Amino acid sequence: MQSKINRGIQIIICLLLIHQTTSAQFTGSGIGSWNILNLKYTHTPQLSFFGEAQLRSLAFYDQFHYYEFKGGVNYKVLPNLKLSLGAGTYQTYREGGNFVTPKNNDEFRLWPQLTLFQDIRKLKVEQRFRTELRWTSNGYRNRFRYRLAVSHPFGRGEGKSKPFLATISNELFFTDREPYFERNRFQANINYRVAPTSTLQLGYLHQFDYRINDEIGRDFLVVGLYFEFARKRTTSSSPDTELKDY
Repeated sequence: MQSKINRGIQIIICLLLIHQTTSAQFTGSGIGSWNILNLKYTHTPQLSFFGEAQLRSLAFYDQFHYYEFKGGVNYKVLPNLKLSLGAGTYQTYREGGNFVTPKNNDEFRLWPQLTLFQDIRKLKVEQRFRTELRWTSNGYRNRFRYRLAVSHPFGRGEGKSKPFLATISNELFFTDREPYFERNRFQANINYRVAPTSTLQLGYLHQFDYRINDEIGRDFLVVGLYFEFARKRTTSSSPDTELKDY
């Protein structure tokens, strides 16, 4: 346990060093920050609850323009099928500074979701289907999202666990209004399980938008911190390979 804690501290120090050495290079280059804090509570192997906060900027930890708070419930119907229901508030500000008003969008969102899992050799494949009911500053809208993700756990932890998880995903956004296609979001990241209840995420996200006003497409550095708690501790290895949401 002590070795895992030390390794986690080393990872955090490395991330801080990367932040310091690359900050000057990234400033003005157009890469933004995408920051995630996620809490998950597993009540039973089938039922879990989650809450998440996100903070995003258009420059490297500058020009903050977006934040969101969301939460919801997951229910695993089958080992490879999970149903979710989430809701949250999503706030987008104008470009040109930190939280510049007036806002581009003030939104409340409700979203049912279906996720399918499949194991192919050492790879885990996830297909996620989400429908968004959106009450925005510009009226009510619908949106439909499909994400395909492939992940591979690696490394050596305690027992048979693998503390690292490499993931590549791509997500498409559609609406029921012309031009129908709204956005494409590509992400590549690595997760490191610091302890049984905490995971660090570091990744790259590229977003392309087509005539959309509630978010801005460009490149982002993704930094996430995930905490997982359970009513009853289990020996299941599934958390090691669970894909992180966003």
